[in-house]
Amino acid sequence: MKRNFAVRTAIAMMAATTLIAPLSGVATAKTPKPTQAQIDAAKSAEKAKQAAAAAAQAKLSSATKTLNQLAAVANKAAAAYQSALKELSIATSKANAAAAHAAAAQAAVTAANRTIGKTASSAYKMGNGFSNLNSVLNANGPQDMVDRLSTLEKIGTGDAVVLKRFQAAEAAAKAAKIEADRTKAVQVVATAKVAATKKIADDAKALQQKEVDKLRAIQNKLATELAKAKNFRVTLEQQRQLAILEEQNANTAAKTPGQKSIWPNRGFTGRSSIRSTEAIRLKAVAYAKAQVLARWPYIWGAQGPKAFDCSGLVYAAYRAAGLGYPEWGRLNAALYFVATQRVPLSQLQPGDLLFYSYDGSVQNIHHITIYEGNEMMWEANSKRVGLIHSNMYSIKGLMPFGGRV
Repeated sequence: MKRNFAVRTAIAMMAATTLIAPLSGVATAKTPKPTQAQIDAAKSAEKAKQAAAAAAQAKLSSATKTLNQLAAVANKAAAAYQSALKELSIATSKANAAAAHAAAAQAAVTAANRTIGKTASSAYKMGNGFSNLNSVLNANGPQDMVDRLSTLEKIGTGDAVVLKRFQAAEAAAKAAKIEADRTKAVQVVATAKVAATKKIADDAKALQQKEVDKLRAIQNKLATELAKAKNFRVTLEQQRQLAILEEQNANTAAKTPGQKSIWPNRGFTGRSSIRSTEAIRLKAVAYAKAQVLARWPYIWGAQGPKAFDCSGLVYAAYRAAGLGYPEWGRLNAALYFVATQRVPLSQLQPGDLLFYSYDGSVQNIHHITIYEGNEMMWEANSKRVGLIHSNMYSIKGLMPFGGRV
């Protein structure tokens, strides 16, 4: 007996920390509670989702690895492209400088040729009055003659030197421009090839990024589905445990003699606050009344819409009145006692919850009802009796407090 007490207490305390989400599949099931077959099916579904998620993760990891490799290639191509652009800029600058130099040299040569041409033209025009012989014959003495001959020689020699220098400069400038243009042309081709390589690398990286994004979306979807499958399986298991516990308590209560009409106050406490308003509680009462008048059957573990057990009726009533998960979850009778505010029986209001225990302890609470007022209540009583409208003292083992949601 002590061992059973400890087990029940552990289950109650474990479940008290976890509100259980409603399951539409269980609500409409004709079985008294989630079956082991349902739980096994949920486990299989979870395992399949887990395998699919693992496979998707493997694909994503492989694709991501490929993406990283392509990204490295693209980055290398980008660096080579930037280097090629710099080299092209340098080659272009050299070509432009050589072209400018060639143009300047050509201009100087042209000017020199023009000067030389003028000198030759003048000599030709002055052939009768100014010649080497005339210069000598018309000299004013020996010294003047020497000076004139020296000047004529220097003019001829200077023009020839200047001409040769500019012609050499012109040839060098032209050669430099040809080489600069050739270098620039080679660099333009090289830069175009590097740019093409970069585009190929960037395109490959972009396509792989799309593939990775697609695989990542699939992985996220599968991870979400796996989490839902796991939660569904855990909820089924918890609901089955709660239903079994409540069923065991009810069966024990039916076989236990000497239960009091109202158990003494043993100092149990509940929540320090409430989650409902008077309007919500009245809506919950109206919902419970409608289900009783509809004469829906009593089925262990059911919570509507066409079958209920005792805690299932309480859960469905307040959910219909506006309370939802996580503030309001599917619990068993004992846990609803823990999760509501204590209200003395003399201060009950419509919508408060009544609890019944076969030995006056919280863990052995086996039944829960919704108080209507004037000592009457709405309840899902049992398989034999069904959903009924009854007096709050018609069932033995009433706890000394009600619970306000």
